[in-house]
Amino acid sequence: MPSPSQLWGAEQEVFAEQLLHRRGYHIIHRNWRCSGAEVDRIAWQDELLVFIEIRSRHGGTNSMPLETVGRAKRRKLIRAATIYLTRFLPQQMPMVRFDVVGIVWSGQGALEPCVSVVENAFDGLGQVS
Repeated sequence: MPSPSQLWGAEQEVFAEQLLHRRGYHIIHRNWRCSGAEVDRIAWQDELLVFIEIRSRHGGTNSMPLETVGRAKRRKLIRAATIYLTRFLPQQMPMVRFDVVGIVWSGQGALEPCVSVVENAFDGLGQVS
């Protein structure tokens, strides 16, 4: 049985996915896993293949969601993306982007969170854009 934090996290991912859909993302995988890494969402946005990390926080925490995607997490996402991309032939290799969705709920009873979508949050070398 999932823990309360896992259930809350799953709800946040659904919330983020609805926002991404409205922005023209076409989700093709949810929680894609390989080699000890997980990508929250993989989507097409026009001709770009986008690997998406979703982070959420309650209002009382000290760190913002986007600050929690550190070097180790970026490396895992890049490793997963590299493995995922092996399904494409070299001449069919799509352009790739790494996006991060941050969701912050201001407090209990908040009706709407503050949401940010950072497109191209870091590059294939893990360098923050």
